[in-house]
Amino acid sequence: MYPILKHLHSGVRWLVLFALLWAIYDAWQKWKQQATLNKDTRGPSFLALNLCHLQLLIGCILIFFTPRIEAGPSMMKDKVMRFFAVEHPLMMLLAVALITIGFVKAKKNSSGQSFRILFWYYLIALAMILFAIPWPFQAYTTGWF
Repeated sequence: MYPILKHLHSGVRWLVLFALLWAIYDAWQKWKQQATLNKDTRGPSFLALNLCHLQLLIGCILIFFTPRIEAGPSMMKDKVMRFFAVEHPLMMLLAVALITIGFVKAKKNSSGQSFRILFWYYLIALAMILFAIPWPFQAYTTGWF
């Protein structure tokens, strides 16, 4: 079960990154056009929101199956174990919370600044996600996929 979830989580990562980039670009374009957020204009941001929630769900399930985490007194001293047990999940949870809050705030905004809100919340969340991903060039023994 672990290898399947790990590869699914890693594969969905790329969908999330591309969807966030698309949503940020789309929000920037529509912010400059002063468009309003509605069912016709929210497509990329709504897709990114849903993919982030799917990724969070897969990650929450994965954390119970991963052999990378062994609870014990030395867990916080081990750099890799601390990353996968604390740093990665916490940063990702905060990023998904920012995306969710940004989408809800933008949806409720009636002043025409919905896409400005989406742009900034999604951009900050993307920066957090990029920082917290275990990239192959780091010491976490992960691959590109």
